[in-house]
Amino acid sequence: MMIMRRYALLLLLAIASLQLLCFAADDDVVFYDSFEESFDGRWIVSDKDDYKGMWKHSKSEGHDDYGLLVSEMAKKYAIVKELDEAVNLKDGTTVLQFETRLQSGLECGGAYLKYLRPQDAGWKPKEFDNESPYSIMFGPDKCGATNKVHFILKHKNPKSGEYIEHHLKYPPSVPSDKLTHVYTAILKPDNEVSILIDGEEKKKANFLSAEDFEPPFIPSKTIPDPDDKKPEEWDERAKIPDPDAVKPEDWDEDAPMEIEDEEAVKPEGWLDDEPEEIDDPEATKPEDWDDEEDGEWEAPKIENPKCETAPGCGEWKRPMKRNPAYKGKWSPPLIDNPSYKGIWKPQEIPNPNYFELEKPDFDPIAAIGIEIWTMQDGILFDNILIAKNDKVAESYRETTWKPKFEVEKEKQKAEDEAADSARLAGFQRKVFDVLYKVADIPFFSKYKHQILDLIEHAETQPNLTIGVLVSIVVIILTIFFKLIFGGKKQPRVEKKPEVAETSNGEGSSGEKAEEAEKEEAAAAPRRRRRDN
Repeated sequence: MMIMRRYALLLLLAIASLQLLCFAADDDVVFYDSFEESFDGRWIVSDKDDYKGMWKHSKSEGHDDYGLLVSEMAKKYAIVKELDEAVNLKDGTTVLQFETRLQSGLECGGAYLKYLRPQDAGWKPKEFDNESPYSIMFGPDKCGATNKVHFILKHKNPKSGEYIEHHLKYPPSVPSDKLTHVYTAILKPDNEVSILIDGEEKKKANFLSAEDFEPPFIPSKTIPDPDDKKPEEWDERAKIPDPDAVKPEDWDEDAPMEIEDEEAVKPEGWLDDEPEEIDDPEATKPEDWDDEEDGEWEAPKIENPKCETAPGCGEWKRPMKRNPAYKGKWSPPLIDNPSYKGIWKPQEIPNPNYFELEKPDFDPIAAIGIEIWTMQDGILFDNILIAKNDKVAESYRETTWKPKFEVEKEKQKAEDEAADSARLAGFQRKVFDVLYKVADIPFFSKYKHQILDLIEHAETQPNLTIGVLVSIVVIILTIFFKLIFGGKKQPRVEKKPEVAETSNGEGSSGEKAEEAEKEEAAAAPRRRRRDN
């Protein structure tokens, strides 16, 4: 009885703990949209004239899972979702996460989200556009040389009151496939931010580090004095022409770079009186040629056949050679400048906009917007999440993204293998066709049967193609080496002719040789031949 009570108590504690975790998880989820229901009535499409792209509630290819789809090419899109309550980025951890699938690829366009400031910053949902003020822009962007996962924060300079865009330096690149990928940004209270793609950390940075953001959040203490001017006598030349140098008397600036080779001699047999080209003796004037309309007919030119056997035709001229006396234009040598002061820079003065910062003063997030211009359609957004706990974001990745990704990855793998097999088969067919042509070359006739056997063997077992190529190359090299280096001839041994005995009825030696040749031919294996 006591044991049963203990088990019951443990069960109640486990249930209570599970409920507590669930409540904690619910409290940590600030916003989540799975798009299983239509976005109509929940998300607001911009009425601005530039944004004509049609949003659709559509299934992801190969899944029953719905998302928000970019349905048309070469259009601008803008849509926004107001949050029930603004998210404070200054307190605790904030996690921004969403999925995108580039079902048609991405050659030029964005697939990022904008996390907008409250509307009192000067924007309206129906007028949402690229000028609407945001706190964070996060997500993939690719066009031309641009290929990055943006992470941009707008921060207000406490001195000037101006909002500055701070771009993450060296952001990760965009995956190049057409699978579903999940992008996560984790903003931590210790001023660190982590960028994850598919749950794997690709970049870690610190908001206050000048090495991680451009421009840095904390300005430089000093700046170049805008009023400082370079003195007129300031000499930045490190080297100057030697003022004491004098051009040598034997320096001839007019000497040509090349001169005739006086030692050259006209080759024997040079045909001085023969032109390099002559009229084609076989050419005839076309019957429909009209001299008045077409002009005087001239036979086409051909190369002079007499010049083919001679060293040259026409007027012989000595070849040119480099002039040993050529020196070009003289200029004095360079020497160290005694007046050199270095490269001038304005003096540094205190930066009037400098401020110290212990933690960025981010504006809260009041809405999520997608404002993009893309050349591709098929971009699908799904499972947009804002949470206050990175473990919650991890659990969403495991349950909503990973199952889809695994299915897509296996399908992509099968398609890639099929495509590779088709390409390999096409390549092998071309290789075999070339090898059959090689086998038909008379030069290789002695080895033709051996080459054909190798090819036919490879056709039945395509994985042996490389080995067959190597074998045929070895055969060809063997032939060439024999041709180049030859071989030692065997000494000739003269034998005395044997006297044929015909009295025993066994036939002459000539008849025996004839019979032996027939037996040898009958014993030789037949070679398969390919009929082209």
